[in-house]
Amino acid sequence: MNATTASRSANDVAPDNARRWLTRPRVLATIAGLWLTFVAAVMVIVGASTGFALRRLYAVMARAASLIVLRLYGIRLVVVRERPFPRTQTIYISNHTSTLDIFILVALGLPRCRFFLSGFVRKYIPLGAMAWMMGTFFTVPQDRPDERRRIFAAAERTLRATGESVYLSPEGARITTGQIGHFNKGAFHLATNLHAPIVPLYFHIPREVDPGRGFNARPGVVTVDVMPTIDTRDWVLDDLESNVTRVRETFIRRHEAAHHG
Repeated sequence: MNATTASRSANDVAPDNARRWLTRPRVLATIAGLWLTFVAAVMVIVGASTGFALRRLYAVMARAASLIVLRLYGIRLVVVRERPFPRTQTIYISNHTSTLDIFILVALGLPRCRFFLSGFVRKYIPLGAMAWMMGTFFTVPQDRPDERRRIFAAAERTLRATGESVYLSPEGARITTGQIGHFNKGAFHLATNLHAPIVPLYFHIPREVDPGRGFNARPGVVTVDVMPTIDTRDWVLDDLESNVTRVRETFIRRHEAAHHG
């Protein structure tokens, strides 16, 4: 190969590399990342000027940012429910299938609601900053049970004092599109102690839309099915295992209906 041929080959490779980088997932992920960084910066400035005391305002800003991210990806959110979300203290739970879930949850605008999220989210500084300003409870992995118990106990004290609602996924950090995973007990322990009703949310993200753990979400419709409220006033901790199983079975039935019905 002479110098001219080598130069030609190098010139051919460069456009190929550029085209490979400029794929839809990379472009959209870059735009979304820049947008969230901008919103997070604005939220921090607003937060600093308000003493970080107006969490409802920060939640509104985060909701607007999430709706725009979904729109950027061409995703239309449809919420199927018989009545508005309750204004009283509620424990919201859902299946966990996708990296889209966090944007769907915030876009729902659940009233006076905090979130439990994996501390891993703080690795993504804009998302971590936004979540922190919204009063999120950051959790640790299951292999650190003592620390998890302390986090949940502190969260329970806060929620008991404020009367706020809270969201957490019983499936934890697990993401699977094929089935409903194992349910952790934290949400149900919290609901039992607070005697707060549980509102289950089933996220139906079609396979052709779902990016799974990645960022390659495709345009389409995502449905959030607000399932019947579960009354926990008579729940006791001795029945915790059976209550977890019973609620998980409702998700399994809804999942099977969505994918095989």
